[in-house]
Amino acid sequence: MIRDITLGQFVPGKSILHRIDPRVKLLLTFLVIVFLFVAGNFISMGLMVAFVLLAMILSGVSLRLYLKSMKAILFIVIFTSLLNLFYGSGEPLVQLGFLKITLDGILRAAYISLRIICLVFISSVLTFTTSPTDLTDALERLMKPLRYIKVPVHEIAMMMTIALRFVPTLLEETDKIMSAQKARGADLESGGIFQRIRALVPILIPLFVSAFRRAYDLAMAMECRCYHGGDGRTKMKQLHLRSHDYTIIAVTICVCAGVILINIFLPGMV
Repeated sequence: MIRDITLGQFVPGKSILHRIDPRVKLLLTFLVIVFLFVAGNFISMGLMVAFVLLAMILSGVSLRLYLKSMKAILFIVIFTSLLNLFYGSGEPLVQLGFLKITLDGILRAAYISLRIICLVFISSVLTFTTSPTDLTDALERLMKPLRYIKVPVHEIAMMMTIALRFVPTLLEETDKIMSAQKARGADLESGGIFQRIRALVPILIPLFVSAFRRAYDLAMAMECRCYHGGDGRTKMKQLHLRSHDYTIIAVTICVCAGVILINIFLPGMV
């Protein structure tokens, strides 16, 4: 399970999405997430699903990595779908005591599952095609107006990116500690839920020690290099919008406009 978590992982490449301005990717990812909730029926949701699939194809990242990112939240998808399965109204198709499965419940379960899966995939597209450095620059430049109200924009962007960057590192460290504990005879998989929680204590303690040690080493390295925040710093890589950035912006806006029009002319299908 630990190895199946791909949050924060960057996959180097030369696809069109790798070349898009990171500010554009951040804003469009947020816009797509919003419209995944705006979509009010299966037709508008189908349009969003097609857009997400197109983004996955254009990213040039292996489908195996996207499916791997789904493994970590598969339980959440199934659990949410089961809850919505018994939430529908109408004539029951299957009656299980006080629980009933209706056609409306089945449609709701499928609809919610599609939404969650698309949320995971579009977020994965962003992290797979954008390096932590580019994310830092994009966040800092998008939050630049907040400097006028004395918000430490550079420091916030740096903290968010470092946190995202160290997720794979900590997951790898967790996997190593678990393997070491198993080699010493630790039983981490059998027993009830309380026994499994108790068995995690020998893992959490060295993991916290390792995390604090890494944080201290990083802080020391930044201090030795005279790092002092965003004041007076210059950028080695300047961000500029290009033709393909405007193209992907136009396509995304057209898709979002299509979702709104479908909701207006075909309402209430879910």
